[in-house]
Amino acid sequence: MIMQKILRIDSNDNLIVALKDLHAGESFSWDDDNITLVTDVKAKHKFATQDIPLDGIVSMYGTPVGKATRPIVKGEAITVDNIRHYAAPVTLEDVEPYHWQAPDVSEWSTRTFKGYVRDDGRVGTASYWLVFPLVFCENRNVSKLTNALNDALGYTNNSLKKFALNLTSGSDELIETARMFPHIEGVRCITVTSGCGGATSDCETMCDVLAAYADHPNVIGMTVFSLGCEKAQQKMFKDALARRNPEFDKPALYFLQQEWNSEERMMQTALQQTFEAMKAVKPTERVEVPLSCLKVGMKCGGSDGFSGISGNPAMGLVSDWLTTLGGASGLAEFPELCGAEGDMVKRCINLEDKKKFLNLMQGYEKTANFFDTTIADNPSFGNIADGLITDAIKSTGAAKKGGRAPIVSVCDYAEPMPDSGLSLVCTPGNDVDAVTGLVAAGCNVVIFSTGLGTPTGNPIVPVLKISTNSTIARRLSDMIDFDCGPVIDGTPLEDVSRELFEKVIETASKDYVVKADKLEQFDFMLWKQIGRASCRE
Repeated sequence: MIMQKILRIDSNDNLIVALKDLHAGESFSWDDDNITLVTDVKAKHKFATQDIPLDGIVSMYGTPVGKATRPIVKGEAITVDNIRHYAAPVTLEDVEPYHWQAPDVSEWSTRTFKGYVRDDGRVGTASYWLVFPLVFCENRNVSKLTNALNDALGYTNNSLKKFALNLTSGSDELIETARMFPHIEGVRCITVTSGCGGATSDCETMCDVLAAYADHPNVIGMTVFSLGCEKAQQKMFKDALARRNPEFDKPALYFLQQEWNSEERMMQTALQQTFEAMKAVKPTERVEVPLSCLKVGMKCGGSDGFSGISGNPAMGLVSDWLTTLGGASGLAEFPELCGAEGDMVKRCINLEDKKKFLNLMQGYEKTANFFDTTIADNPSFGNIADGLITDAIKSTGAAKKGGRAPIVSVCDYAEPMPDSGLSLVCTPGNDVDAVTGLVAAGCNVVIFSTGLGTPTGNPIVPVLKISTNSTIARRLSDMIDFDCGPVIDGTPLEDVSRELFEKVIETASKDYVVKADKLEQFDFMLWKQIGRASCRE
């Protein structure tokens, strides 16, 4: 139960969360226990409910999240100066089946969203022509072609151009181009930082991810640029595409610059052929499809001390409802599961997935160790300042995004996730890298919770930004799509989660356009996986 100023999340916790700024000398009662604060405690931070000795366990969310580095007295604030990261050891010896009571989803059993049904039966939430390179040398050409087509075909957001015209000429008069292909929602591009001059494994990963994007049901065709001498040859990409989907049959145009004696002529040809290919695309309209066709990615970034109380649990309920309805949910960010491994292992249905998850986590830790660090160093300056003192505190709150459903699959980076159930999707914690990985896994909507704010979006999949507190929702109203802050003020979590689920359905139907798309935040970043080869063995 959320109270006005404090919250004890689990009855076994020896930490309480401050929902407001608290001051030394204030007294509180909880479960017949009286606590008087001996220090100030800022909102989103925690204080001890009992004396904790040196090396004593600090618990939150019903699980260990740290150890005391010195004695902590009852009513004292928890800081980086008195606790360190700690997580309970994980074992595979406990193979008891995971028992979960699926929620009642009868209120959504006949609900639908408007999606694009592709020839192979998969469902898209958008319809884009995609332009991308196989090497960074071609980024400029990719951007030039995309911008030219979007301008000519009426997809460009001209608000900033109008502002510039007003500054320079005193008039914002600009002739808008009508959209020539209403059934295509735009031309989107990807730029890369690899493809040559690096590890071959990076090129292979890049081709795997680009193949996943090309094959995504939100993409209806592609134009691909390469230079000719790069490591990521067209054959490498085409092989990756064939592995991803042996039946791939979308229109695909390839341009290799070293075969042309004029860049201008190549670009004109690329533009003309892309235009003709887009014109030839069979018009497809959105139709009503069941919610089981949704594959939602769960991500958090710029997290704060309220993330694990409001935004992430709301996403967790949406995830549970969706998977119960037959849809799919992907929980990403393996560094944000450091400290929550025990719960993840317990919830994996298959023993092989338990082993795979721990193997991937160990591989991630091995890579971090290679750089003289650990994934437990994950909390950023902003995280710590807003109450996420250890990685275990951050991770146990971050894991709430995955609800309580059983885990049906564990997927490596760019590996496709199943069409139903909850999957763990191996990505880093970095915002853009993680969203890139979720889309590569097949998600057609991404929900992104933030307590501090982030501009992250994606080129081909809508990223729905939700805030964990109302202050950031108001301050960054041009970025935030949905406010979970009312949970902190006492609104029942289920009520807020129902509203969030409705917003997800509107987003999938494009009845609601996410603010990341309005701001043209079309972000893409590949995860360089140096040192991770051993975790695939």
